[in-house]
Amino acid sequence: MSAQLLRLSFALAALWVAGAVCAQVPATQGGPVPFEQAAQRIQAQLEQSVAELNALRERIATEKVPMQQRLSALESELIRERAEYQQAARAFDSRTLDLANLRNEIKARQEEGSYLSNLLAEYQRNLEARLHIVEQKRLAPVLEAAKLAEENRTLPPEQVYQAQVAVLVRSLDRLEEALGGARFDGTAVDASGTVQTGAFALFGPVAVFRSLDGTVVGTAEQRLGSLEPTVLALPSPELAAGAAQLVATGDGVLPLDATLGNAHKIAALQDSLWVHLMKGGPVMYPILGLAGLALVVALLKWLSLALVRSPAPKKVQALLAAVARRDRPAAEQAAAACRGPAGAMLQVGVDHLGEPRELVEEVMYESMLATRLRLNSWLPFIAITSSSAPLLGLLGTVTGIMNTFTLMTAFGAGDPKVLSSGISEALITTECGLYVAIPSLLLYALLSRKSKRIQDRMEQCAVAFVNQLGKTATPAAPEPVATGAA
Repeated sequence: MSAQLLRLSFALAALWVAGAVCAQVPATQGGPVPFEQAAQRIQAQLEQSVAELNALRERIATEKVPMQQRLSALESELIRERAEYQQAARAFDSRTLDLANLRNEIKARQEEGSYLSNLLAEYQRNLEARLHIVEQKRLAPVLEAAKLAEENRTLPPEQVYQAQVAVLVRSLDRLEEALGGARFDGTAVDASGTVQTGAFALFGPVAVFRSLDGTVVGTAEQRLGSLEPTVLALPSPELAAGAAQLVATGDGVLPLDATLGNAHKIAALQDSLWVHLMKGGPVMYPILGLAGLALVVALLKWLSLALVRSPAPKKVQALLAAVARRDRPAAEQAAAACRGPAGAMLQVGVDHLGEPRELVEEVMYESMLATRLRLNSWLPFIAITSSSAPLLGLLGTVTGIMNTFTLMTAFGAGDPKVLSSGISEALITTECGLYVAIPSLLLYALLSRKSKRIQDRMEQCAVAFVNQLGKTATPAAPEPVATGAA
């Protein structure tokens, strides 16, 4: 409306300007237009424009109220729509936040479910590892079902949980059965390797088996490399009868092994001395040969040294007294009374009493050297044994390790029993080498010390004899004084 009023005002102003111009401009061809006509025409136009303006104003006044009412209605509707928009935006934001929280909660529940599934799987593995061998067949169906459910990726988590929970429920039932014991049918291997069908009685970690005919009764244990339980015979017929009654009726004597079968395993691993030595391989033969020879030499040498007599101090003093008195017969008698290599040495010295001291000393030293060689004979063999036995043990260790690697190349490293022979050879040879070397070294030290003690006693007697000779030597005669003719 305001734009129309503005255009109308511009039109009135233009008419007024045109009227003024026309009053001043002379008429063309027809002559000048009279001023009154122009004024009338302009007045008429002005009146028409004023009438149009009034009509327009009336129209504006007529249309203004409805338009204001419509404008107010539209503004109210805008406010209402804006409020609804804000409310919808807040609801959208709230639902977006709720959806994010719900997703986080779902993710947390999924993680909890995975953690719970892992816990149940770990519990299942631990349970399977701790099961007695006689229980493995009883629980095999539920355990296999849980394993298959875990490996099947197409199953929904609910079915996997159900299979795992079934294992947990079965294990709880097993604990209740363990309180009073359980009896069930099964198969076991007897001592001859025959599979027997019978029944088991399980009380905690102890399982007793009885065949259907009652001929095989004993405790059921697991043997390495066997998937069936092995029946171990009971030590007495009374225990066997009580165990058979226990399995048959549920009332009897329970043979309890405090070691849970470890005593039978240790007893089965114990070998005789010869079998243990033969596990060392071919190197054990020279080690045992050296050990036997060193022992024989040591015994003979010990006996020979034990039979060596040392002169009594009184007899040695009697000999020295006879030498001091220059009584040769008494000295020979006293030397003959002294036994052993020291007495023989002193007798040699008495035989050379009339000769110079240096000669006597040399002949006695020669006798002592001969005795030393005789006393120390075969002792180096014992020393060589103490040195060579560890080297032979080391040689056996090297050959045993070489055999172990050869077996690993042929059969792989998965079975420890395949590698045990080479490892046993390596360790047993070293063990036996040390067993031979240490006693040989001790025997050599003891025998050498005993021989050295005999030699020291001989040297002591020789020094005393030579010193006594020096003390009782006849002084040299004075040289004659030459006299000349007067």
